[in-house]
Amino acid sequence: MALARLILEDGSEFIGEGFGDLHEVGGEVIFNTSVTGYQEILTNPSYSGQIITMTYPLIGNYGINPDDFEGERPYARGLIVREFCTQPSNWRSRETLDAFMKRYGLMGLAAIDTRALTRKLRTSGSMKGLLTTSSATLSELVEKVKALPGLAEENHVQITSTKQISMLPGKGPSVALLDLGAMRRIGKQLQEIGCTVTIYPASTRAEEILAAKHRGLLISNGPGDPKRVPYVVETVRQLLGKLPIFGIGLGHEVVGLALGGDTYKLKFGHHGANYPVRDLTTGRIHITCQNHTFAIREESINKNLVEVTHRNVNDGTVEGLRHKELPVFTIEYSAEATPGLDSLPLFTGFLSLL
Repeated sequence: MALARLILEDGSEFIGEGFGDLHEVGGEVIFNTSVTGYQEILTNPSYSGQIITMTYPLIGNYGINPDDFEGERPYARGLIVREFCTQPSNWRSRETLDAFMKRYGLMGLAAIDTRALTRKLRTSGSMKGLLTTSSATLSELVEKVKALPGLAEENHVQITSTKQISMLPGKGPSVALLDLGAMRRIGKQLQEIGCTVTIYPASTRAEEILAAKHRGLLISNGPGDPKRVPYVVETVRQLLGKLPIFGIGLGHEVVGLALGGDTYKLKFGHHGANYPVRDLTTGRIHITCQNHTFAIREESINKNLVEVTHRNVNDGTVEGLRHKELPVFTIEYSAEATPGLDSLPLFTGFLSLL
């Protein structure tokens, strides 16, 4: 197994064993606290541009199957694990994690202290990093890392959004899905509750969506900084009051900006399948699946028009909004991927608005 290195922009170095496609790749290094779901994580468009550190120590033990893709291909740039399994055991498995990563050109790093790396990212915040097999000096590689573009400097929505309009047939009301990097199961969830779904590229203009006479608009999750897509914010602003609107993840942040709010970058983001969120209308706690690096700045919200409906229990960040007069509501977490299907009422609530 080849020697490989992770170099962080602060000069830290982690040396371990490379797996997957051994080459050099840079991106934002984050950590994810999920125990399972590595295939869904790697193929989730929201992880575009990121190198993911899994905090759970053993990854790859149930292999890879063709049914659990959340996008057409992997969008993450790399994977860091404590130990990766070379001999998975699961009846659905069709290939190993190593073979999957080689097939899609993803680099992996194993046999490092992922606990120490996670503690560093929690203390210092997420930072740029480089996975490499290079024998160059540490100072040379640190300079290369510092020259990499940051997550907020790249338009990842442009990379992950669909390039053409498509449709998911249904027997119920027609819904427009504005794809900012949508997970597959968002469209499937709308289909399952009876909607006919038309999926639009992120660059679609408001006039085109209105001309199709849809009954509602869902703005999907996606990667990166919401301020990098001002054209989407403007589209949503023009549609406020003309259609019921439901925003998820990046869609939540975009709606927040369209309503006059502001966003900011979290220190190390929310990445995992176990984030507690309180529904302020019921007091109930939902255990949610999340992947976002930016959040709504609460003091920027016009409280006369918009109310906060959900709040992260860990750090108090805004996780949901509702307009007091218009049929507009949002959530920050992945409604379609929440453990226990706690968030299905959000989709049926959206359906009732139609």
